[in-house]
Amino acid sequence: MNKKTKEQVVMWFRRDLRLYDNTALYFALKKHVHVVSIFIFDRNILDFLEKDDARVTFIYDAVLQLKSDLQKNGSDLRIFYGNPEDIFILLAKEHDVLSVYVNEDYEPYARLRDKKIKKIIEINNGVFQCYKDHVLFAPDEIKKNDNTPYVVYTPYKKKWLDMAEELMPYSIFPSEDYLAHLIKIKKPLKWIKLKNMGFIRSHIRASKYRIDETFLENYNQSREYPSDEHGTSRIGPYLRFGIVSIREIARKAAESHDKTFLYELIWRNFFQMIIFYYPKTTQKSFKVPYDYIVWNNNKKDFMAWCEGKTGYPLVDAGMRELRATGHMHNRVRMVAASFLCKHLLIDWRWGERYFARYLLDFELASNVGNWQWAAGSGCDAAPYFRIFNPKIQLKKFDPDSVYIKKWLPELNTEQYPKPIVEHRFARERVFLVYKKALKRNL
Repeated sequence: MNKKTKEQVVMWFRRDLRLYDNTALYFALKKHVHVVSIFIFDRNILDFLEKDDARVTFIYDAVLQLKSDLQKNGSDLRIFYGNPEDIFILLAKEHDVLSVYVNEDYEPYARLRDKKIKKIIEINNGVFQCYKDHVLFAPDEIKKNDNTPYVVYTPYKKKWLDMAEELMPYSIFPSEDYLAHLIKIKKPLKWIKLKNMGFIRSHIRASKYRIDETFLENYNQSREYPSDEHGTSRIGPYLRFGIVSIREIARKAAESHDKTFLYELIWRNFFQMIIFYYPKTTQKSFKVPYDYIVWNNNKKDFMAWCEGKTGYPLVDAGMRELRATGHMHNRVRMVAASFLCKHLLIDWRWGERYFARYLLDFELASNVGNWQWAAGSGCDAAPYFRIFNPKIQLKKFDPDSVYIKKWLPELNTEQYPKPIVEHRFARERVFLVYKKALKRNL
C-alpha cells in the first residue's frame, strides 16, 4: 500500500462505523473496485479529552469491530492517529489521484475540517464526495415556504412527516451487496493501541439497545419512568457513531402503531438542522437577549450539582447515574438541566460542557439544543417561566422511589445533604433575573 499508484479510492469512515446500509460506502463500492477503508483518530478532538473518556473506549472498540468485519470480507481498515489534514496530505503524496468518499457531518468543526480536506483532494485531481447518512433529511431538504430554516419543532415535524410520506427516506443503500469491491488485503494491517494515544480503558460500558415492536408500542408511557430499565432504547451512542443505520431504526419506528419514538428521531434531525444553520448556538444563545442574563455561577453550587449533592433526590440520582454509567434518563436530564439553570442560576454552558464530558451518547447538536431548551434560550425552548419542581417530578415519575434509592444509598440518613436552595426562593429569584435581562434587551 506504500507504493505510489495512479489512483486510489478511499472510504473514510467517521460517524458511520458499519458495512451495511452505509450511503457513502455504497456509492464508493458501486462505482469503483479496490476501495480502501480508513479511519482517523483525530487529535484535534482527542487531545482535549480525559484519558479515561468512555466515548473513546466505545469508539475504539467499534473501530476494531469494523476492522474485524472488513477482514472477514478479505480486506482491512487502515487506522491513523493524527491531524486529518496531515494524513490526507500524506495519502495524496502516495497516489497521483486520490478520491475520497464520506458521509456528511453537520457540526461546525467537522464542516471546517471537511472544507480543508476537500481542497487537498481536489488539488490532487481527485473528488471529495459527500453523502447524507446519519439523518433522514439533510438540513437543506426541509425548509419553510420562504426558503428559510424552521426554528420551531412542531411545524418542522409536520413538514418532515409530509415529505417522508412522499419520498420514503427509509430506503436502504445496500453497501453490503458490494463488499467484493473492497481492496483485498491478505496480511492484517497494524493498528494503534489505546494506550499509545494516551488513553486508558474506561470501566463504563454501553448497554445493549432495544428497538422491537413491544418497546415501540409502549414507549410513549414507559419512557417517562427512570426506574423502568426497559423504558428507553439506549440506542444513543450507536446512532451517534453510526454503528446502526438511522434508516433502519426510523423505518421500524414509522411502522409502529405508536409514533412517539419516530418523533424523538425527528427532534434529533431538527437539532442537526439547527446546528448547521446556526453554528453560533454552540457558544451563544439562540435567542440573543438570553446572553444578557446575569448568572450566579457559584462554583460550590455547581460542584454540588455535579456530584449529586444538591439535596434534591431526583437531580442527585441522575447526576450519580451519569458519572457511574455514562447514561441519564431523559426525564431526569430535563429536571437536572432546569435545576442548574433556574434553581442555581448557573449558565447553561457549564452544564452542557459537563454533560459533554460524561454522556456516552453525547452529540453536540442535541446536547446544545436540549440545554438551550432547558434554559429557555434556544429555538422552540421552554419559556423561562416554566420551572420544573424536582419534588413534584419525583412524586410523579418515581412514586415508589425505586430510581432514587438505587443511586442514593444514603437517602433518609444524616449523610444525605439538605437542599442547597429552597424551591420557592429559587423560583422567585429566577423570574426577577430573567425578566430584568429580557426586558432590557428584547
